[in-house]
Amino acid sequence: MSFIKIRNLKYSYKDDEGSPLGIIRDISLDIEKGEYIAIVGHNGSGKSTLAKLLTLVVDDYDYLEGSIEVDGVEITSDDMTEDGIYDLRKKIGMVFQNPDNQLVATIVEEDVAFGPENLGLERAEIRRRVDDALATVGMTEFIRHEPHRLSGGQKQRIAIAGIIAMKPECIIFDESTAMLDPIGRRDVVATMERLNKEDGKTVINITHYMDEAVRADRVIVIDDGKILLDGTPAEIFAEVDKLRGAGLDLPQCTDLTIRLKAKGIDINGEINTPEQCAKAIAAALGK
Repeated sequence: MSFIKIRNLKYSYKDDEGSPLGIIRDISLDIEKGEYIAIVGHNGSGKSTLAKLLTLVVDDYDYLEGSIEVDGVEITSDDMTEDGIYDLRKKIGMVFQNPDNQLVATIVEEDVAFGPENLGLERAEIRRRVDDALATVGMTEFIRHEPHRLSGGQKQRIAIAGIIAMKPECIIFDESTAMLDPIGRRDVVATMERLNKEDGKTVINITHYMDEAVRADRVIVIDDGKILLDGTPAEIFAEVDKLRGAGLDLPQCTDLTIRLKAKGIDINGEINTPEQCAKAIAAALGK
């Protein structure tokens, strides 16, 4: 049984006149436990709306069709109770684009403890979870710091620690690196990879950075509220015309090797990451 099962999902917002404006037009999708997935698409394609539907944080369900199941429970059912929503949010956590929107306390450890406290856990368990979460994101030394004095990347790692401390099975990163500098982006993506590879978390990275998407095990391309492509990074980034038709860039290394091939340089193999690119160019140059 899939951890997340989406069938024939459609969703509309209300426009300024109160009429439905279609955002999710028809999505069916299965996500297994432990997968590391990147979801990409141009602005307005529906990818962030999908994340909000998975965590039940949209404002209006009048224009929702189809179904979403999480761990065997249909969360889009009219019978969904407050207790059911509470249970869902223990299974799936979400890290937003702006970390300031998720930081609620004046001291780092208090911020990370906020979620576990709301779960009603014992003080000793909260202490363990705070310490473990900060260690996971490499922020233990900042435990007594004030969040507003941290860099953007450090704030985002504290926001991630707050989610980790609640021990969800799945974490959705909704454009979580969009406001960060390259170093902050690198650190947050490294945290995603550790959570997936070492802790077995299901990770869904919604991003417009193709160089992040290539690091996932599976890439889903959403265009105009529908799934355009779904496959491994190698499969997806081989579909150059479809990606460009959807208004998307290629990973820098993929684009570079395409340009080199057009110049007559013999480059072979899957070229999506800097490591693959360096090896391929070295081989082409006979070194």
